Amino acid sequence: MTPVRARPPAPVPALRVLVVDDEPSICRALTIALSRAGYDVESALSGEAAHEMLRSRHFDVLFLDLRIPDVRGDVLFHLAASLQPHLRHRTLFTTGDVSERAQALIDECQCPVIRKPFKLNDVLAAIAMLCPAEPASESESA
Repeated sequence: MTPVRARPPAPVPALRVLVVDDEPSICRALTIALSRAGYDVESALSGEAAHEMLRSRHFDVLFLDLRIPDVRGDVLFHLAASLQPHLRHRTLFTTGDVSERAQALIDECQCPVIRKPFKLNDVLAAIAMLCPAEPASESESA
């Protein structure tokens, strides 16, 4: 009789996070920290680059600076949510702007926000709370 060997479990794909911030140091720091935490991370330094990425690839969570020069954060948020509807509830905003207008945008979109300057551990915790139990397939996000 040949013993039955159990197959090792299939590897679980990493959750995909898109970091959008026009400050290269923030993109770099978050990419490193999130990658070390086990996420598959991509970053964009502009709204246009982020929009192109959102059109062509699936992301489980979006980290979005509300103040990027080429596309306002709220506009990019609505574009992201139209392309990948689950991001409507899986976006973390960041801003150093505490103006009334910025707060109105945050309230309208009903997403959590983390103020700049922030601690990396606070961002990691906030993103972990937004993550689904497991990654969705690309077909599920369409």
